[in-house]
Amino acid sequence: MNALCFVLMPFGKKPDFSGAPIDFDAVYEKLIAPAIREAGLDPIRADEEVVGGIIHKPMFERLILCQYAVADLTTANANVFYELGVRHALRPYSTVPVFAEGPRLPFDVAPIRAMPYRLSKRGQPVNVDDSKAALVKLLLAARQEATDSPVFQLVDGLRPAAVDHTKTDIFQQQVAYSEQLKQQLAAARRQGIEAVRSIEKGLGNLADIEAGVLIDLYLSYRAVKGWQEMIALAANMPAPLRQTVMVQEQLALALNRAGQGDQAEETLRAVLQRNGPSSETYGLLGRVYKDRWEAAANANLPSAPALLSKAIDAYRQGFEADWRDAYPGINAVTLMEIKEPPAPEREKLKPLVRYAVERKIATGEPDYWDWATLLEIAVLEIDEAGARDAFSNALACSPQSWETETTLRNLRLIGQARTKRGTLVPWAAEIEKALASTS
Repeated sequence: MNALCFVLMPFGKKPDFSGAPIDFDAVYEKLIAPAIREAGLDPIRADEEVVGGIIHKPMFERLILCQYAVADLTTANANVFYELGVRHALRPYSTVPVFAEGPRLPFDVAPIRAMPYRLSKRGQPVNVDDSKAALVKLLLAARQEATDSPVFQLVDGLRPAAVDHTKTDIFQQQVAYSEQLKQQLAAARRQGIEAVRSIEKGLGNLADIEAGVLIDLYLSYRAVKGWQEMIALAANMPAPLRQTVMVQEQLALALNRAGQGDQAEETLRAVLQRNGPSSETYGLLGRVYKDRWEAAANANLPSAPALLSKAIDAYRQGFEADWRDAYPGINAVTLMEIKEPPAPEREKLKPLVRYAVERKIATGEPDYWDWATLLEIAVLEIDEAGARDAFSNALACSPQSWETETTLRNLRLIGQARTKRGTLVPWAAEIEKALASTS
């Protein structure tokens, strides 16, 4: 088994100091991980994104017990800087910092020797072969045990804490076990809910399971629409993980899908109280009100118009919290179209939503929701060519059934509202039928 090299870096696409996108996943997959393997090491990356960035036991184990580390200092990410500080305090050597060329590094880390790499305007690494060769050279040099920690450089006679080699061996076995579990969960999602349940039954005490694996299990239940299983799993998670924004938001989604809308609203309101406005949180709250409105409308209850207004307001607040997130924006526009009479503000909001999603598609790798948003906008604008193109691209993203069901529901609401007004759009009905066959 090769020595492990822990990678400290942000996840996904993040803006730099100027607002330009950086695709950190591409930096890892195209540059950092291949260089680590070429240096004869095995890369292991933090599960920062899926566990809400919390510092947990497995994170400290990786920081302390991995023999080597690469730290990407780009964007001065707070979690990365904290982790680098822990690493420098405990390991005198074998940590290699890197960063994307551009703005200067913050003052506190500017004296540290770090390897620069270059990015394209789309935030993808360029000149990869040259950067990879340079990183391989630094990783090989790190094996020579030359002190690179400023803490150990400045304090003469400071000795690192001794770690029993058996603990390191057990740690490596645990890492391999976690990776195997994640692969098993990926296969289970394709098989269905019983396969996911079977894996959970074999895990034993959840307190002993790595946070990244628990989140993978949590989202696997979401993929197979195991709403009650998500609710039960969240209740049994260790408290620090259970209280993360991501877990609480997805718990609210599961509660709402399981027919517990009041608990879902309470959960989301608590998240907003603790963490402030968020496009994701408000988007989920909008869905809670949207479901209540639809139930009230179907029952001809007098509360229906007020619930529709609450749903529109929640979605609009979500879009205003982050103009780059088109999801709450398109939902606000769609419900404004359905309202009787249609809300005139939708015509001002619609181009902003289109711009947000088009910029996302142009500057990164679009996902299902990006194309689904363009599909809804095209249907709202009665743009057949645009709708068919967006529909084709959405299906090419291999969406999960619950995702296509959400889009289908919105298209049907638009179609029903137009039918009541005497407006028929036959090609939109064809797209609804085709989408229904995939759900």
